Amino acid sequence: MLRLILNHPRLQCDAPTHPLVRPHTLVMDESTQHEAAPRPLRFRHSTIHEIPTPGTQSDKPPRYEPFIIRTWFVALAAACMIGLGITIEVALHISSTQNGFHVPEKNVFSFASTQFLTSFFPTLLVVPLAYFWTITDWMLRWYQPYVTLAEGNVPASRSILLDYIALNRIAVLFYSFKYKHYLVYVSTLVAFTVALLQPLAGSLLQVQQVPHTVVSTAISTRAIALSSDVTQLEAFLASAGYADAAVYSGLGDPPYVHGAWTAASFEPEPGVPLNGSLAVNTTGLQTEVNCINTESLSLTSSGGNYIAQAAFLNTCSADFTFGIADGNQQYSVTNASSCALESQDVSFQPIIFWYYFQDMTTTDDPQVSAIFCQPSMNVFTILTSMNLNNGTLGDCTTLQNFTEPNNVTGDPLNGQVFNGVVFDAASNVYVAARAIAINSGLPGTVYRYASQQPGGIQSVFNDSYGWLNATSNIYTQYLAVAAQANYFGQANTTIPALLTTDVPRLFVETLPAHLLSSLMILIGITGLIVHALHARSRRKLWLTSPPGSIASIVSLTSRSGFGELLLPYDDESRMRSRLSGFKFRLDQRTGAIVAEEGSGFDASDKASLLGHEEVYRSSMLRADSLSGSSRYSFKTKDWP
Repeated sequence: MLRLILNHPRLQCDAPTHPLVRPHTLVMDESTQHEAAPRPLRFRHSTIHEIPTPGTQSDKPPRYEPFIIRTWFVALAAACMIGLGITIEVALHISSTQNGFHVPEKNVFSFASTQFLTSFFPTLLVVPLAYFWTITDWMLRWYQPYVTLAEGNVPASRSILLDYIALNRIAVLFYSFKYKHYLVYVSTLVAFTVALLQPLAGSLLQVQQVPHTVVSTAISTRAIALSSDVTQLEAFLASAGYADAAVYSGLGDPPYVHGAWTAASFEPEPGVPLNGSLAVNTTGLQTEVNCINTESLSLTSSGGNYIAQAAFLNTCSADFTFGIADGNQQYSVTNASSCALESQDVSFQPIIFWYYFQDMTTTDDPQVSAIFCQPSMNVFTILTSMNLNNGTLGDCTTLQNFTEPNNVTGDPLNGQVFNGVVFDAASNVYVAARAIAINSGLPGTVYRYASQQPGGIQSVFNDSYGWLNATSNIYTQYLAVAAQANYFGQANTTIPALLTTDVPRLFVETLPAHLLSSLMILIGITGLIVHALHARSRRKLWLTSPPGSIASIVSLTSRSGFGELLLPYDDESRMRSRLSGFKFRLDQRTGAIVAEEGSGFDASDKASLLGHEEVYRSSMLRADSLSGSSRYSFKTKDWP
């Protein structure tokens, strides 16, 4: 803009030669082959001396400085950048340690997706800051020619021909580094960097469905208590049926049963979503079957029967007889009275499962196996959890022994556990039928499990622990399922719980957060330093109006007289040639732009801002620090 005004026809006059003007010297530019400007030591009709000193005839005009580059305002913006960068790091830490931030389960903005909202609002937050640093960079580039003129004695290429506004930022970086305008260089780098803030902000937040735990309550519906109809064997029969179905269909443990553990049943409060888990401290009963293999086992035949004699490590022994004609696959369970306590009821005595197999396709000897089991139970206070979707029980952790008075660990059971397969004789035909079904059904379930193995029953016999493992697993599940109905009674109490559900949570992404925070802090500190230094460099500059308007530039150059060197139709090359060899500065008294011939040119300055060579044809005498017109009328001290 500055160089365009210098071409204005009204600034070019053909006045009589000033006494200080020396004869014209014609200079021919080799690259453009046109006549260069005359070389007056002082310009004709320069009337800077006629300009009144500011503040003598009227009030001194106030200094113009854009609001956006005032130091306090830049410091405020830099503090916002640094504070926001620190806030992002704090938010990332909270997000990592608190499993994200709470958000409504349903999007409150039905017209916009969650993904749009999580990218739009963070971007909206950084856009004003990014815009601010872009504008301040533009202001610094806009001011640079005037800051350079205020320093004094600079060639045209670095002052009145300098136009960082018209250049793209890549060119600005190149020329600002070349001309050692490092504040402009760093400011342009900052303007480049702020372009990264928006994509980083857009990827900062993400909503994920994650398990989240809150303190809640649960309703305990069972407590340790012996069932009043335990002798009806209904629970035992149902449990044997479940164990059989589990073998057939590959079922897992039912609700409130996990391996050897049976927990007192509990339910979530009404209205709790069923997409999580509920953890509680409750009562748990642990059933141990304590099964072992035989130490020795012999099989003999007598009168159409087989007689098996088994001995175990615990000095227990047992004999059992079965008919040869009853089939090549037989199984059963019997009580081991010889190993029981004195006068112990058969329902609580140890038991022996036995299995027989004869492969009719070979002449091999018959196979027989016996497993000794002596069930026991313990009651604890446990920590466990339940899947609210399907009711499956999680791992059980023992907290302490259960010490509350009850009729399971106390009188009448005193901690004894029903073996569940051998019962006292019953006069009720239905109870007797259930006892028979259980006694034959449970060992039959184990036998069926063995037959489903890849190698068949024979492979289980071949494995020294085959029947032990099969019996222990199925018998444990059977007793644990039966314990839910036999050793727990109705209750209704509220207990503390931890509710874990899959909920939407807002997370701060780690990589974008670190990058965005680092950039914002770096930009804030760098921008503050650049503008503090630039404010210091503007102390010699006193502009009373925005320097970009045509009128403003005319007011700075109309009295200087050097406009007569330029023609309205001069292009960049001609203007550079006509102004070569001159030094430009701002007059300290009036603030007008003045030009003086120097004693020579800087050999390092052979290219203008737009890339053309500047070739000076003659060496000039160095001007005084002030123009003649300024020395003529400068009677007071310099104004700021």
